[in-house]
Amino acid sequence: MSESPFPSPVVEVESVTADELYERIDTDESVTLLDVRATDEYEKWHLDGDTVETINVPYFEYLADDPDDELFNPVPKEEEVTVLCAKGGSSEYIAGLFAERGYDVNHLEDGMKGWARVLERRKIERVEPMTLQYQRPSSGCLSYLVISDDEAAVIDPLRAFAGEYVEDAAEYGAELIYAIDTHVHADHVSGIRDVADASTAEAVVPAAADARGVEYDVPYRTVKDGEKLPLGDADIDVVHTPGHTTGMTSYRVNTVLFTGDTLFTESVARPDLEEGDEGAPEAARMLYETLQERILSLPDETVVAPGHFSDSAISAEDGTYTANVGTLSDSMAVLSMSRDEFVEFVLSDMPPRPANYEEIIATNLEKRHTDDEEAFELELGPNNCAASRDSLTSE
Repeated sequence: MSESPFPSPVVEVESVTADELYERIDTDESVTLLDVRATDEYEKWHLDGDTVETINVPYFEYLADDPDDELFNPVPKEEEVTVLCAKGGSSEYIAGLFAERGYDVNHLEDGMKGWARVLERRKIERVEPMTLQYQRPSSGCLSYLVISDDEAAVIDPLRAFAGEYVEDAAEYGAELIYAIDTHVHADHVSGIRDVADASTAEAVVPAAADARGVEYDVPYRTVKDGEKLPLGDADIDVVHTPGHTTGMTSYRVNTVLFTGDTLFTESVARPDLEEGDEGAPEAARMLYETLQERILSLPDETVVAPGHFSDSAISAEDGTYTANVGTLSDSMAVLSMSRDEFVEFVLSDMPPRPANYEEIIATNLEKRHTDDEEAFELELGPNNCAASRDSLTSE
């Protein structure tokens, strides 16, 4: 039972783990959720999916001595319902109230905070060398483990899961050689220092990102456009792709381009997180040139492996959020616009900035000390690093 300021439920209810709930959603099982967080928190960030029905009734509505029966009516009595909250305390109590009334209920252990600890692994089946895509469904963050011969590199690792990349490389019999960032992230705390501390990996930062004032207390390497990092039988080609940030850098390994936050499978980068609204138009023009000249000019079969996915993203057959350059060029209308049209569209369609982005950027530059628990709390919620929360594909 969760430690909580809420009374213990009169009727004991079962809990489900975040991994168990993810498995149900991932296998397209119908899931009904009662989210009892405050409505503004729910609207910022909640579980979604084609087979997920979510009802939001804030927990404090149920705290009266005799809750009104109308509060229970929106929840179907004939279906299993999972009650969830921020950390698992109020959901356990409220699930008990429903159980008293004969509902088939359970509650999400550790709430949305537990959901944020889910990390799924998928192999990109159509590429060599062997590449794993790590998917964090709570935020849409993607990271990668590339293994060539007996050497491995992790790209855009998350600090919350640093140990898992190290363990996975060892499980595949590979030595971690590099921990690489594509840019100074604004939506999650980078794990390159933690991976380097826990392994033999060398931390790698784009030189243009380093110029923003990185103050790491660990040794790190900077790389520039056109450099190559040897990895087993392959090379990691460094490709400067500015626009989202001035330091944004992609990495190409054979037919795979790890695009960071430049190009996603359903959208393009937002250009305002480094220089703000004033610098966004120039960054958008820079992004347009990058997309047209540095990415869309690549062979059509080049696989784009982005740094994020949104609710509107459709996974490939292997379950990864990847797509070929040719497919994206044909299907994403924004990629066929003129420069002026592109800039106007991107600037007019940006969602709210990521939560706590200024503190996260400062943490990633190591200008702000943030312990593990605070870092985890800072990055809870959606990433919002794309120009649009909706698909930009052609009709």
